[in-house]
Amino acid sequence: QLQASGGGLVQTGGSLRLSCAASGRTFSSYAMGWFRQAPGKEREFVAAIRWNGGSTAYADSVKGRFTISRDNVKNTVYLQMNSLKPEDTAVYYCGADQYWGRFTSDKYDYWGQGTLVTVSS
Repeated sequence: QLQASGGGLVQTGGSLRLSCAASGRTFSSYAMGWFRQAPGKEREFVAAIRWNGGSTAYADSVKGRFTISRDNVKNTVYLQMNSLKPEDTAVYYCGADQYWGRFTSDKYDYWGQGTLVTVSS
């Protein structure tokens, strides 16, 4: 129901834009979030956006570099990633939460399959 795309290999300082497209149902009333999981590490919160786009939240590690946005007409959420660093390397997952303000993966109800982002030094 959630399909993440846009990952790839990029050099340090480069940019990528991830997309998360919903199908089969609408998530326009859900908060949407991006999480990431690096090898050997737990899934961690990256960014989230309220159902109407009125509020956003970011992990400290990506503030000022990443921007989350959504288009409820297209049923799609985006993550613009700039100034990428090697430590941003991970599989990125999008998720949907019926409530706003819960930034842990165990609270999210729906997940996409993940897209790999690799940042080379």
